[in-house]
This record gives sequence, structure tokens and C-alpha cells, in this order.
Amino acid sequence: MNVTTRLPHPAIAAARLAGILGVLFLLIPTLIVVPISVGPDKYLHFPPRGFSLEWYGTLIGDPGWMRAALFSLQIAVLVTLLSTALGTAAALALTRGRLHGARALSVAVLAPIVAPNIVVAVAMYLFFSRLGMSGSLVAFVLAHTVLATPYVVITVSAALAAADPDLELAAMSLGASRSRAFVHATLPLILPGVIAGAVFAFVVSFDEAVVSFFLSSVRDKTLPRKIFEELDYDVSPVVAAVSTVLTFLSVGLLGLAAVLRRRAPRAPATKA
Repeated sequence: MNVTTRLPHPAIAAARLAGILGVLFLLIPTLIVVPISVGPDKYLHFPPRGFSLEWYGTLIGDPGWMRAALFSLQIAVLVTLLSTALGTAAALALTRGRLHGARALSVAVLAPIVAPNIVVAVAMYLFFSRLGMSGSLVAFVLAHTVLATPYVVITVSAALAAADPDLELAAMSLGASRSRAFVHATLPLILPGVIAGAVFAFVVSFDEAVVSFFLSSVRDKTLPRKIFEELDYDVSPVVAAVSTVLTFLSVGLLGLAAVLRRRAPRAPATKA
């Protein structure tokens, strides 16, 4: 075989180069905060003129930052539990249920991730303000659940599409109840997809900024809202340190979700 036939076509090479440049274009602005966070200067300076972990110590020792981080963590955990349960149930209904208007229901479920965040944020603010709940933990959890549930629906629906429904039917034919057949036959197959959806829900809630900005009160504010306030009043490298922690946390969790999705069963190829 001629060796030249193994060389990539110039168009393929150009596409790969464009893809690499595109990824770098997206990542470089984000990664710039990493060296800034370890600089000794008391203001944002790039490139840093030294190395210091002072701002991470300041972050840990500041009760305001820790209060915001714990509040965001509390919301994210509750949202993860609630959206995972709701999203899994919705995925089961849309995928396995014989519902009239299932396509319209699917569009309605996925609408929060299609609509502009500012529109959703204003709607949430008006709704919870009318109920007198704006700024409360319940308002944050419900609002973030609306935003996070579609991601669970997507991942669980993909896992259900790959799982063989005949296994559940076989278990029921052997005397198992519908719920027991689901738990023992279907749930183990879709569990990686469910966990991946839960990870996505946690990341969406923990990083949510726009809706949180509208719902936050003076006392109870999330970490993204705290970052915005610090950028307005006191631009210090502590913000870069927080951004670095959030970046690596999000990347790590999304990487975990990707691994879990790859471990989920794949849909069998259809025969021609």
C-alpha cells in the first residue's frame, strides 16, 4: 500500500487545526485566571510577578466567601436530588410511556435550556416575588431544579434508549412486579446515565449565575452572586482564586459525567 494514501487530506488537517485553535480560543480566557490567582499582587495582574498562595488562604479564611460557598453547596445538593428524581421519572414517561403529545411534552421539559437565561431569571423573580419567597432557600432550589432537570432528562433518555426493554418484560413474565422488574432489570443498565445526569444537575446549580443574581438577598447569596459583587466593589485576586476552584471543580465533574455516560449501554445497531 502506498504510504501517501495514509496521510490525512489537506482539508481534514485544516479542520483539525481549526478545531484545536477554536478550543484554545475558548479555553485561554478561562485559564488566564489560574496564574493570576497565584500571583503576589494585590490586584489582578497578568502575567504574575511571582508565586503566592496567599489569596487561597484569604478565600478560606473569609467568612463571607465560605458562607456563599456553603449556601451554593446546600442548594446544589438539594437540586441534584430533586432534579434527578423528577428527570428520571420524566425520561421514563417520555421514553417508555405511551403518552399523547409526548413530543410537545418533551419540548416543554427542555424549554428552560433553550430559552435565554435572562428571560427565565425575570420570570422566576416575578413569580417568587409575588409569592413572597424571593431570596429564600426554597425559591433557589425550585428555580435551579427547573434549569437542571432537562439535563437529567437528556442523559437518562439516552440511557433508556440503549437499554433493552425486553429484559424488563421478561422479568415481569417470571412474576416480578413492574416496580421490581424496573429496579432489578432496567435500573442497573441506566444507572450510569442517571448518575451522569445528577452530576450535570449539580454543576448547573452550583455555577448558575443569572437566576441566582435575581433571587439573591443581601444576607443569602450564592457563590456566583458573591463573585459579581466583588468584581463591582473590590477587584482582588481572591476572585481569580474562586474562579480557579470553580473551573477545576466543573471540569472534574463534567469529566466524571462523560466517563459515566461512556460506561452506559449503547443502543444496538439496527440491521439493514
